[in-house]
Amino acid sequence: MKEIVALIPARSGSKGVPNKNIRSLCGIPLIAFSIAVAKKSELIDRVIVSTDSEEYAAIARKYGAEVPFIRPAEISGDNSTDVQWIEHAVNWFEKSESFLPKFFVHLRPTTPIREPKVIDDAIRSFIDSDYTALRSCHKMSESSYKTFEIEDNKLKLLCSGDFDIESANLNRQSHPDTFNANGYIDIVRSDMVKNYGLMHGSKVQAFVTEISHEIDEISDIELLEYVIQGKTEYVKSLFDL
Repeated sequence: MKEIVALIPARSGSKGVPNKNIRSLCGIPLIAFSIAVAKKSELIDRVIVSTDSEEYAAIARKYGAEVPFIRPAEISGDNSTDVQWIEHAVNWFEKSESFLPKFFVHLRPTTPIREPKVIDDAIRSFIDSDYTALRSCHKMSESSYKTFEIEDNKLKLLCSGDFDIESANLNRQSHPDTFNANGYIDIVRSDMVKNYGLMHGSKVQAFVTEISHEIDEISDIELLEYVIQGKTEYVKSLFDL
C-alpha cells in the first residue's frame, strides 16, 4: 500500500502576494518546485495538491501532481487552519479509496528550495519512531533569550518575563540555541488527524535544516529569484531540464 503521501496546500486567496502559490519564480510556477521535489523523493509514493482553484489544479497536474478533489471554499479562507484541509484529505481518502495512508508529508509551496535527499532523510528518521509528528526548523541567528516584549513602554525579556534585561547583554554563547520552525518539511501521522484532530501532538521530532527561504511578501520573491539564479544545476536536476 502507498503509505507515504505528499500533501501540498495551494489555496488561491492570498492577500499579501496575490496568486502567490502560482507566481512565477525564474519562469516556473511556485507550486511546481514542491511538486518536483516530492516526485524526486525515493520514499514518497504519491503527490497530491489540495486546492480550491481549478486554475491551480490544472497547473499542478501539468507538473505531475494528482488533484483528485477541489477543496471547499469554507476551509480555504484567510482564517482556515492547516488541520482543516488535512482533515478534508483524510476524509476523502477514506470515502473515495477506502484506505488511509499512514503518513502525510506536508510541503508548503512557499518554501521552494529543498533537496530530495533531505526530504528522504527526514522521512527515514521519522517513520519508525514513536514521535507524534516531525517539524523542520533552523537555528536562529540570535537566541530568543536575547529578545524582548514591550509592556507599559518598558522592555521585558521574552523568555523569562523579567524587566531586568542585563542578561540580554551577555554574548551569544551564554544563551541556549533557539530555533525557528520553517516550511522545509512537516510529517503528519494520519491517525493523529483522524482520531484527535491534531497535526502535531505533544512529542514532535525536531528536524534541523539549513536556513529555509520562505515567500510571504513580494520582496521575498525577488530574493528567491536571486538565490535560484545561482542554483542553475539545482533547477535543471529538479525539472530534468
